[in-house]
Amino acid sequence: QVQLVESGGGLVQAGGSLRLSCAASGSIFRINAMGWYRQAPGKQRDLVARIISDGNTNYGDSVKGRFTVSRDNAKNTVYLQMNSLKPEDTAVYYCNANIRDRVTWLTSDYWGQGTQVTVSS
Repeated sequence: QVQLVESGGGLVQAGGSLRLSCAASGSIFRINAMGWYRQAPGKQRDLVARIISDGNTNYGDSVKGRFTVSRDNAKNTVYLQMNSLKPEDTAVYYCNANIRDRVTWLTSDYWGQGTQVTVSS
């Protein structure tokens, strides 16, 4: 089994910064990609940022230039540095990882429990 544990959400004023962390643990053979999605009330879950094993990154259009995704391979951890936050960034942020399990040898997507980010105007 694989677990993802997130931390770092909270309340911040517009223009401020937050840093999210997500650590993967369990029967991990290889992490192919890790990243973040977010879901605001009444909306679908959308990609925020993603980093794959070769270091390439993808960002949602609304966060380009403000958010940075990074990864510590030794710690199986992905980070999301969020700067210049806006009220429209308010959402539950979910960590996602595509992982090959070292026991079952299956590759699956895993999700964290979600962490609330609230940006006040």
